Amino acid sequence: MDEFEQFRQTFFEECAELLEHLEEATSSLLPGQNDPDVLDRMFRAVHSIKAGAGAFKFERLVRFSHEFETVMDLVRSERILLDDDDPDFLLRCSDVLHSLVSAAQNGVEAAEGVEHEALEDLKDMAKRASDTPDMPLDLIIPQADCDTTEKRFTLHFRPHRGLYESANEPYLLIDALAGLGALTVKADVSAIPEFKDFHPEEAYLAWDMDLLAVCNEGDIREVFEFVEDECDLTITCIDDDVDELTDTPYVVEEKGADLTKSAPAPQAASPVKAIQALEDPNAGQNKVSSIRVDLSRVDRLVDMVGELVIAQAVALQSLEELVDIRHVRQLQSLEDLTQRTRALQEGVMAIRMQPLRAVFSRFPRVVRDIAAKLGKRVRLEIEGEGTEVDKTIIEELSDPLTHMIRNCLDHGLETPEERKAAGKPEEGVVRLTAEQRNGRILIRVGDDGRGLNPEKVLKKAKEKGLVSQDADMSKEEIENLIFLPGFSTADQVSDLSGRGVGMDVVRRNIQKLGGRIGVDSIPGQGSIFTMALPLTLAVLDGMLVSARAETYVIPLSAIVETVCPKASDLRDMPDSGQVMSLRGEVIRLIDVGTALRTDTINNVEPLRQMVVVTETELGRKIGLIVDGVLGQQQVVIKSLEVNYRAIAGVAGTAVLGDGRVRLILDVDGLSEINPPSQDAPNALKQKGMRA
Repeated sequence: MDEFEQFRQTFFEECAELLEHLEEATSSLLPGQNDPDVLDRMFRAVHSIKAGAGAFKFERLVRFSHEFETVMDLVRSERILLDDDDPDFLLRCSDVLHSLVSAAQNGVEAAEGVEHEALEDLKDMAKRASDTPDMPLDLIIPQADCDTTEKRFTLHFRPHRGLYESANEPYLLIDALAGLGALTVKADVSAIPEFKDFHPEEAYLAWDMDLLAVCNEGDIREVFEFVEDECDLTITCIDDDVDELTDTPYVVEEKGADLTKSAPAPQAASPVKAIQALEDPNAGQNKVSSIRVDLSRVDRLVDMVGELVIAQAVALQSLEELVDIRHVRQLQSLEDLTQRTRALQEGVMAIRMQPLRAVFSRFPRVVRDIAAKLGKRVRLEIEGEGTEVDKTIIEELSDPLTHMIRNCLDHGLETPEERKAAGKPEEGVVRLTAEQRNGRILIRVGDDGRGLNPEKVLKKAKEKGLVSQDADMSKEEIENLIFLPGFSTADQVSDLSGRGVGMDVVRRNIQKLGGRIGVDSIPGQGSIFTMALPLTLAVLDGMLVSARAETYVIPLSAIVETVCPKASDLRDMPDSGQVMSLRGEVIRLIDVGTALRTDTINNVEPLRQMVVVTETELGRKIGLIVDGVLGQQQVVIKSLEVNYRAIAGVAGTAVLGDGRVRLILDVDGLSEINPPSQDAPNALKQKGMRA
């Protein structure tokens, strides 16, 4: 890949982020007054896309983004107040911009006329600026910017290395500066080192410039607006009039050489620029510097560190068998190695962590569009978007969350008339929240709508043959019927729902990520879907336990306590299961060896067995019967489904220090396994839903 192609790729990666920010900001627009920060974000996004597109000569993209930028500048300067239809129109403009960027990225021409209608509407919208009634005169023609006197400025511009790495070109900045007036440029090459000390990726050049123009410092800083944190920039205004620069062309000089270059004639500052507010010169100083790294490289690094952890565990176990108490220093060295390896692993894993904001930011637009299509008034409330999750999980969350939000809007929320008749506000509420709990991420999607009708759900399931006609089910079991393939409560098929191919796909996608999903609903008050997901798919803090001569790993985040029950604390159940009384609380017991069909005879007496009390994602306590607890260890997760097949009650596998593969237990999966019946001791019946 040549350097130019690398710059193109960087530009399109930045465009993806800018378009995401643009859509997020545009989705929050309302008619009338708006948050200036939101309008500034929209303007900056469009302006950045236009600037990059101009560098690569994407003419259609430049032309459309220029008109879009002009309108946004008029809106943020309050020369245009948004009407009722304007927010939706600007959303359509962001879609057009997305189409033009996609076409440019794929190296094809966008469909003929894809931007024509929006382009004409943008021009018409811009014309409203001069017709805006009751607009204060000082907003239309700021008195401070009416001065037509030429001013002389001296500038010192020294790019940092990051300016070049972000695909910015100093020549384009200098060329844009020349558009303000008469410009003289002197290249400062004094920082260039000897050849032996020269580094090709460092920035050694700087420029000293004189500018004579009808402008102010704000117009000059606007040229450098998006690179101010990646360069040293000094601007000084000289009040004395100097006539000798009036007819000077755009001249570029290198100290010690006679090099010149002609440039376009000086231009006066545009009316749009004349009314723009001065940007904060200190903006961007607190930004966190970052680099772009291909995800495949991070994945390889994670795999390498995972293998290092396994190798360290193998070496540690081997050495511990040879080293005794007399070798204290050696034991301390081993412990130090363990701590440093763990710190390295945590640091590498942190690279993959990203906030859920990347997913959540797209849903205001989804809610807005679907609510308009359904004729419903809906407000989306988002909390916890800063919660960080592994990037692999984030990439797989978009489709499940989109479907659940559509379900809330279509099935959950009533029409404004129905809500008013029920004594509710006409505007419905959809809540999207995220939080971290016990090493897991809980994402909830809820609404304050009609909720699930258990009778209707059970009736639909019986009509479709999903359950038997004489089925007697609890409320929780009935609610979980909506996750069965082919189930739908919609009375007719629409472009939003009714085909029964939604929630079962959502459940499968969540389970592939090692998570679980459940629903809780109150008729007439609403429903809440809860997804419990792992923070990462790579590492796990676990407790090693033994059962039937086998070693298993229980996630440490799921363990509450470990107890040795007395005979008086245990009770047999009619279904051959057992429960334990713990401080007045009844806890269901699951024999790990029996549940996982371990054929090895248990040589441990029942009363010498231990119970590891665990908690499911929904807060229920389950006791796992094991023969003993071996210790705590951090393990690298390996997918069992990818390498073999999915097994109920098993979340994955791990390679321990002895080199053997051990199963990582899934507490929720074990809780869904029924105890074996009397007539089928070697077969486990799966209910397919929470017990």
